[in-house]
Amino acid sequence: MTILEQMTARAKQNPQRIVLPEGDEPRTLEAANLLLKDQLAKLILIGSRQVIEQMAAEKGYEYIKNATIFDPATEPKMQEYAQLLYELRKAKGMTEEEAAKKAQDPLYLGCLMIKNGDADGELAGARGTTADTIRPAFQILKTKPGCKIVSGAFLMFTPATNLGEGGFLVFADCAVNPCPNAEELAQIAISTAETARSLAQIEPRVAMLSFSTKGSAKHELVDKVTEATRLAKEMAPELNIDGELQADAALIASVGEKKAPGSPVAGKANVLVFPDLQAGNIGYKLVERFSGADAVGPILQGIAAPVNDLSRGCKVQDIVQMVIITANQAMK
Repeated sequence: MTILEQMTARAKQNPQRIVLPEGDEPRTLEAANLLLKDQLAKLILIGSRQVIEQMAAEKGYEYIKNATIFDPATEPKMQEYAQLLYELRKAKGMTEEEAAKKAQDPLYLGCLMIKNGDADGELAGARGTTADTIRPAFQILKTKPGCKIVSGAFLMFTPATNLGEGGFLVFADCAVNPCPNAEELAQIAISTAETARSLAQIEPRVAMLSFSTKGSAKHELVDKVTEATRLAKEMAPELNIDGELQADAALIASVGEKKAPGSPVAGKANVLVFPDLQAGNIGYKLVERFSGADAVGPILQGIAAPVNDLSRGCKVQDIVQMVIITANQAMK
């Protein structure tokens, strides 16, 4: 059974309440019908009840009837959510009138549902930007205790079965932070290890990537990765992590033995932490395009509750997979 099949089985055994703020987005609605058909989640669709039901009828999406449709225009609970938002943000200067207006935004509303205990996770982004998705999560749910930074990881399913965990690796940060400092990079490493452990149920072997391996080059960018490695080991001493490592030293046993002899990670890494967003984003896309790898994500890490983002170019199957991943995150 593949890692994705394992996650799918867990989602079916323990359906989570996942809110989809873009309830009337065509791909989202089609994905919702498939998820409900296979009983992979308890879905909450935000949007006009009339529009959603009409779209479902026109497309023959018979399982949408099993979703909870939350229509902000008619739901009396909107007042409760607006009051919750006001209480959370009044110290930042938000008025009750502003809270009532902001709560109408489906992305804010989805996070308010999670905060209020009415949903377990959220998936959005088919229509908006990553910033649009993350901003309400920051303001309402905030980050996990001990973590100050949100990052984006990709599950990489590659045909190179000799690498990582039978061809499976986790890459981060590939979606959120342009230039993390050493402390932030350390937190990204710890979050990504937790993603590997909780979602893929593998023991993470984390490589902190650089253009240098164990001092082979001298530069302030190398120093940042070295310091991040030290901090990550200090923050999570149980974590199997090493750096700084070049990509080949991290992945190829013969190279790792030569460049970093005695390293517990070199040559067998299954988690790759890139030094900045340029490297991470370019790296995962090159692997995806050149090797035919399946890149699933971005999975947002560090938020106090599961909130995930989609590409605006996402396909229906992408949405299905990300709901399954969000549900698995919520089971924790």
